[in-house]
Amino acid sequence: MSSSPLTDLPADRPARWRSPRSWPLRTRIVAILVVLLAALGLVVGTTAEIFLRHQLYDQLDKRMDKALYPPPGGGNQFDNGGRFRPGNDGDSSRRPLLETGSLSLTYDPTTHQVDTGTSGIVQLPTGAEGNFQPSYEPLSAASLEQLFSVKPNGDKTNITLDGQGSFRVVAQSLPASGKVRVTGLSLGSTNVVLEGVALVTGGAVLIALVIAGWTGAFIVRSTLRPLGRVAATATRVSELRLDRGEVQLAQRVPEADTDPGTEVGAVGAALNRLLDHVGNALEARHASEMQVRQFVADASHELRTPLAAIRGYAELSRRSRAPISDEIGHVLNRVESEAKRMTVLVEDLLLLARLDAGRPLAHDPVDLTMLAVDAVSDAHAAGPRHYWQLDLPEEPVMVIGDGARLHQVLANLLANARTHTPEGTGVTVSVRADHDAAVVHVIDGGPGIPAELLPHIFERFARGDSSRSRAAGSTGLGLSIVHAVVTAHRGNVSVQSVPGQTIFTVVLPLVPPDSVPTAGQFAQVAPRAQ
Repeated sequence: MSSSPLTDLPADRPARWRSPRSWPLRTRIVAILVVLLAALGLVVGTTAEIFLRHQLYDQLDKRMDKALYPPPGGGNQFDNGGRFRPGNDGDSSRRPLLETGSLSLTYDPTTHQVDTGTSGIVQLPTGAEGNFQPSYEPLSAASLEQLFSVKPNGDKTNITLDGQGSFRVVAQSLPASGKVRVTGLSLGSTNVVLEGVALVTGGAVLIALVIAGWTGAFIVRSTLRPLGRVAATATRVSELRLDRGEVQLAQRVPEADTDPGTEVGAVGAALNRLLDHVGNALEARHASEMQVRQFVADASHELRTPLAAIRGYAELSRRSRAPISDEIGHVLNRVESEAKRMTVLVEDLLLLARLDAGRPLAHDPVDLTMLAVDAVSDAHAAGPRHYWQLDLPEEPVMVIGDGARLHQVLANLLANARTHTPEGTGVTVSVRADHDAAVVHVIDGGPGIPAELLPHIFERFARGDSSRSRAAGSTGLGLSIVHAVVTAHRGNVSVQSVPGQTIFTVVLPLVPPDSVPTAGQFAQVAPRAQ
C-alpha cells in the first residue's frame, strides 16, 4: 500500500550513542578491548619513556661530572690566557671541560657582573696550529636572569633559556674569587630522542589499537553469531499472532546453538524449552476456546427453535378468537417481546461464534456508498427525531466483502448512536476513499462515551450502563459484532470520543492487502458532526 501522511507517522528513536548501556554487546566488548589495550599501551609507553629519560639523563650527568672534574693530567683544559691546552696534574685552577653548544657563565653574585670573556654558549672552532680558541655566543638579559636564579649548591637542574634552548645546568661557588660559575650541557639531542621515542611508541600503539579493533570486531562478531541466530528466532516468534486462533510455534533455535556447555547454547536451550511450554499452553488455550465457541454455537443454534416456537405460540394466542383478559394479553405481549429480544441475542452470539471459528465470508464487490444510504434510511425510520446526514463522494467506493455483514456494521453503529444520544442529536455518516483504503466515519454530537469505557468499547457485553433491559440499555454485542466483522474483512475500527462528539472510524481495504492503516489515524481527519 502506498504511503501517506497518515500512515507515515514518525517513530521515536532513542539516541543510540548517548550512553554505552544502549550499545550492542559486540560494540561494548570491542570498546572495552580497545580501552584496555590503550591503557596497557599508555602504561608500557610511559614506563619506557621514563626509563629512557632516566638513562639519557644519567649519561648526561656523567658527562657533566667529567666536564666539571677532569682527571689530573688528562683531558683538555683552558689556561689562564683562555687558550685550550692539555691540563696539568694537580693544577687547582683547572676549569671545566667545555664542548660545542655547552653553556658557561661566571659572574659576581653580589653585583651580577658577568665575565664576558668566559661566558655564553661555547663554540670551539679549529685554530691555525691545532690550538682551540673558544668563542662565546652572548646570552640574552632574560637568559642571564634565569641563570642568576640557579642556586650554587652543586645540584643539577633543567632550565629553558629564552630563545636558546634547554640545558642541564649546575652552579658552583669559586672560593678563590668569590664568584659563581654556571656550567650546562644542551638537552637538545636528549629531548629529540625522547620526543622521537614518544612519537614512535604512540604511533605503534595507535596502529596496534586499530588492528586490535578490527580483529576484535571480527572475532567478537564471529563469536556472537550464534547469539544473533537465537535473537532472530525470538524475533520471528514475537512477530506471530499469539492472541487468538490456532498457533503453530514451529520456530526453534538450531540444535548447534543449544549446547548447554556454552553461555549462548544455554540461552538457546532455555528459549527452546520456553517455546515448548508456550506452544503447549497455546494448544491448550486453543482447545479450550474451541470448546467454548462450539458450545456457544451449538447452544445458539439449538435455542433458535424453541425461541421461534415461543414466539409462534405467543402470536397464536393473541390471534385466538377466545376472549382473554387484559392481564393475560399483557403477559403474552411481554413473552413475545422478550422472545424477540432473546432471538436477536442468540443470532448475535451465533454470528460471533461463526466469525471466531473463521467461517468464510462472501467476497463480492460491495458499494459502501449505497450501503450507507440504505443504513441511514433505515435509521431514519427507526429514529425519526434524530438529525441524520450523509457525506458521500461523487464516485462509488467499492470494496470486496460480504455485503450483508457490512450492512450490519453500519446498522449497528447507527443503532448505537441512536440509542445512546438524546433526540434531536445530529448523526453524520461519511464515506470516502483514501489511497488503498475505504474509510467510513459515523459521527454523532451526543454526550460522548465515558473515558473508562473506551478501552473496552468493542468487548462483548460492554455497556455504558449496568442495565440489561432493552429499554434502558443493550445486549452489549453490537459493537463487538462490528469489530469482528471488520476484522474478518482485514480492516480495523476505532473510536474517539469527547463530550459533544463521538467518532467511530471503520477502515476497509479497497483491495485485499496484507494490512491497512489503523482507524485511529483516519479518525484524526474525520469531518465534525453538525
